[in-house]
Amino acid sequence: MTEQLFVALYTDADVTPKLARLLHERDFDAVSAHEAGNTELEDSEHLAYAASQGRAILTYNSKDYAPLFDQYWWAGREHHGLIVSEQLPIGELLRRVLRFLNIVTADEMRNNYKNLGEFAER
Repeated sequence: MTEQLFVALYTDADVTPKLARLLHERDFDAVSAHEAGNTELEDSEHLAYAASQGRAILTYNSKDYAPLFDQYWWAGREHHGLIVSEQLPIGELLRRVLRFLNIVTADEMRNNYKNLGEFAER
């Protein structure tokens, strides 16, 4: 089995769709809930959609997604990762996501949970 290098991203409805467009411009695989027509989905449906598409989900909503992550873990359900972030200006959000994408592989992200704060410049 070959290792997939870059994480494919799905941004939930709270994250600006501009992020996915900026990532596309840099040749990364990213889709927003807005592009997918999923803005009305519940959080659990966003995570299920991302998992079904082989994508890690990026959200600002750690409060609601952390329990979903735990539910997947205890049920033995597979997903492609959960990335949480505080709400940031688009420039800083893009910098952190690009740093994340260049450090963490898709295989490392599978069934994993990351906080984008880990990828802030020090």
